[in-house]
Amino acid sequence: MPKNSKVTQREHSSEHVTESVADLLAHEEPVDYKRSVLNVTGETWDKQKEGDEELEAENRPAWNSKLQYILAQIGYSVGLGNVWRFPYLCQKNGGGAYLVPYLVLLIIIGLPLFFLELAVGQRIRRGSIGVWNYICPRLGGIGYASCLVCFFVGLYYNVIIGWSIFYFFKSFQYPLPWSECPIVKNGSVAVVEAECERSSATTYFWYRETLDISNSISESGGLNWKMTLCLLVAWSLVGLAMIKGIQSSGKVMYFSSLFPYVVLVCFLVRGLLLRGAVDGIMHMFTPKLDKMLDPQVWREAATQVFFALGLGFGGVIAFSSYNKQDNNCHFDATLVSFINFFTSVLATLVVFAVLGFKANIMNEKCVVENAEKILGYLNSNVLSHDLIPPHVNFSHLTAKDYNEMYRVIMTVKEGHFKELGLDACLLEDELDKSVQGTGLAFIAFTEAMTHFPASPFWSVMFFLMLINLGLGSMIGTMSGITTPIIDTFKVRKEVFTVGSCIFAFVVGLIFVQRSGNYFVTMFDDYSATLPLTVVVILENIAVAWIYGTKKFMQELTEMLGFRPYQFYYYTWKYVSPICMAVLMTASIIQLGVSPPGYSAWIREEAAEKFLFYPTWAMAILISLIILASLPLPLVFILRQFHLVSDGSNALSVTYKKGRMMKDISNLEDNDETRFILSKVPSETPSPMPTHRSYLGPGSNSPMELSNAPNGRYGSGYLLASTPESEL
Repeated sequence: MPKNSKVTQREHSSEHVTESVADLLAHEEPVDYKRSVLNVTGETWDKQKEGDEELEAENRPAWNSKLQYILAQIGYSVGLGNVWRFPYLCQKNGGGAYLVPYLVLLIIIGLPLFFLELAVGQRIRRGSIGVWNYICPRLGGIGYASCLVCFFVGLYYNVIIGWSIFYFFKSFQYPLPWSECPIVKNGSVAVVEAECERSSATTYFWYRETLDISNSISESGGLNWKMTLCLLVAWSLVGLAMIKGIQSSGKVMYFSSLFPYVVLVCFLVRGLLLRGAVDGIMHMFTPKLDKMLDPQVWREAATQVFFALGLGFGGVIAFSSYNKQDNNCHFDATLVSFINFFTSVLATLVVFAVLGFKANIMNEKCVVENAEKILGYLNSNVLSHDLIPPHVNFSHLTAKDYNEMYRVIMTVKEGHFKELGLDACLLEDELDKSVQGTGLAFIAFTEAMTHFPASPFWSVMFFLMLINLGLGSMIGTMSGITTPIIDTFKVRKEVFTVGSCIFAFVVGLIFVQRSGNYFVTMFDDYSATLPLTVVVILENIAVAWIYGTKKFMQELTEMLGFRPYQFYYYTWKYVSPICMAVLMTASIIQLGVSPPGYSAWIREEAAEKFLFYPTWAMAILISLIILASLPLPLVFILRQFHLVSDGSNALSVTYKKGRMMKDISNLEDNDETRFILSKVPSETPSPMPTHRSYLGPGSNSPMELSNAPNGRYGSGYLLASTPESEL
């Protein structure tokens, strides 16, 4: 101990020394409360158990570098939704005008809640179950609910990776197998497959060759063996990436996070060189300002922000729990949030550059087909040659010439125009055909790539990008399950990872039967949206209103070395909970207003048809929502009525390497001033007595502790333990 410390001075002086609690603790050597008279819990000292806890805390895996961690968070948050959901929402909700509500909601909802999850994970160094058990034991069901939602999402998300794997391997041939309709023999006559002829080559390949889809969810049709093998490959990739925890998944992230950006930039450069690309981009970003006043636009923007950052899944908390305590997670939150946003904008540029090219191709095809109709009408004297402008040349007919001719015919033949069956062939109409999800990736984009020079190369690159985007998100999703389970139940990492992947593959077979695509739609629409919204609201309430925003801000000050902006104080305490409550209400209303159904592909009609879910499917749908939300009330009831232990009676003192940690999660607001929260001096006057006599190191009673009602201690030192020993 330093010779000039106050404690040393006391030993050579008979005078009483008056000092603050903070001064005393700053100079004292680390004390083990269980072996000292500071043990106020009555716990017996278990040397072996304590050794195991300290060893576990010190041996917790860590990221090899800050870059590896940032890439992991980017790989998790940047997923398939950035490529096939954001562009669709941007087009549907006002083009460039949609970016305004999205950016506003990203700043007031996305960034604060993302920062909150990063901070609690890094501070407590546990997965979602351990984090919320520590912050508020009665809301410990948040962690279990997150695990269930991750499981549901992982089940169908990996099926999409399986689809991408199938297309990836099919891309190694020229011409691409979805570029032309197959020819079938009808006796001695070769004819085009009827289903393909009535739809398109890419649509046929998707629904018939890939999915071999049934006409409804009620028609199982048995397993699709091709998709079953692809699903097995997808789960094998996830299992290999996850088997060693972040030691293996962190290395995978170097490729899976960076490669999609290489592909997107290549596609953007190639796309801008295509004819009609500028038309697509201009159409995309032409703002429709009136859309900004539509509440539906703000609801969809909030939902996209919410899911784009992966809030509530537990993956963000799991990744940040492997960080050092002094890592600047505020910088990480800001960086990842805006990289996610700019990735969405980049993907939108790529998608609409390619779709602009496709629209021009389809528009030219429309002009040629309708010009042939007009020539037929001219030759049969249905139309007069006087209706055709003199400068029009049918052998080199442009879209502009056709539109001029179309308007003349429509004006002259107004009464009988519909009978002619002519189409307007407007480029804007083609660009307005909004597609999202699988329709964008596996139909619209694949069709556009068939017109690319060296189309197999671009197809390989595109689907390899989708595989990597999906794999990055799947690693984060699975970490949201494995990290909290391994932390809480101390199961062996390799055994649990392999076992969970095998179990998920077996359960996931429901998605690779011929009706599997309809189950993917059901899970995507209903298994996560409402439960995750509730989870994030409770996370926000647990930190801001139960744990205490002031205490949390003070802990962040200690952890980061600077005080976060007051902006976060107000967003965590007021803005975010209100916005999330509004979003939850809007989601419930949307579920009530929109009939629960799905788009079925009818083979005989070669077209999609909206069908309602049958009764048994409705039962599954409702069960998904209830099951994902069930841990929240269940854990609350069990701990509220003390049917299971929540650790709230264990109030202990622990020093670790000279740094005091604390557990103040279950205290009332009026008790918070009794605690030493950090090395940063508190502005609140200390509730401790102004003077206290030091009784000497040999005293049998270093301090008097009086027991308060309900297990609280009314005076004296109330110091708490690090979560490493509590969890």
